[in-house]
Amino acid sequence: MAMKCHEVDFQVMGDDMQMVEIELDPGESVVAEAGAMNYMEDGITFETKMGDGSKPEGGFWNKLKDAGKRVLSGTSVFMTHFTNSGQGKKKVAFAAAFPGKVIPVNLNDVSGTLLVQKSSFLCAALGTGLDIAFTKKFVAGFFGGEGFILQKLTGDGMIFLHVCGTVVKRELQPGETLRVDTGCLVALSDGVTYDIEQAGNLKSMFFGGEGLFLATVKGPGVVWLQSLPFSRLCDQIISRIPRTGGNSGGFSFGSSGS
Repeated sequence: MAMKCHEVDFQVMGDDMQMVEIELDPGESVVAEAGAMNYMEDGITFETKMGDGSKPEGGFWNKLKDAGKRVLSGTSVFMTHFTNSGQGKKKVAFAAAFPGKVIPVNLNDVSGTLLVQKSSFLCAALGTGLDIAFTKKFVAGFFGGEGFILQKLTGDGMIFLHVCGTVVKRELQPGETLRVDTGCLVALSDGVTYDIEQAGNLKSMFFGGEGLFLATVKGPGVVWLQSLPFSRLCDQIISRIPRTGGNSGGFSFGSSGS
């Protein structure tokens, strides 16, 4: 049986390159992806564990199954648990590896369940369960970009997501449908149905510039979107890196023999 989430206080800091500072009472803990911590006060201890700590310690095969899911999703097998082992309130801060904004969400406000893009999870109060959710169209998912594999977060406490670009929160009415670039879909609440469909005909798919597949979300519920998927930003940067040598069309400098 899952444990009740720890109650944590927090402050989101910054503007376009945000971080979240979490205040822990003695004995309280927060879990985060490896490498997300920015700083912590004296009295905060941390330990790398296999799993989120939301359930009692299981056997070897249960741990191996959970680890296999995380490997398939492209995330780290291990998570870091930060605990206030000192006296009085202590603070620890987290930020993602790329510029963006932090979205705090109380799982109690979304019926205790949220599906999030695998790269968007930053940290959460101890007691939050993290699992993997798959789309219905398995084959299409391999070409659907970031939207193929989603993390399923469950619990009754605070979670913190990280997004790139401008954040848009849309409340969908029953039956209302939105078609979204798979990389722009950050999170969706319980009740929102999610699927992947082809982005038009073959000509549109290969020459339209919108990718091969789009995510289709249908209400009722809430979806969070981001304007600039980090993968899209990386693609633009890579495409503009000068190439040198051979027949790449780059420039070379130096004297030429006569």
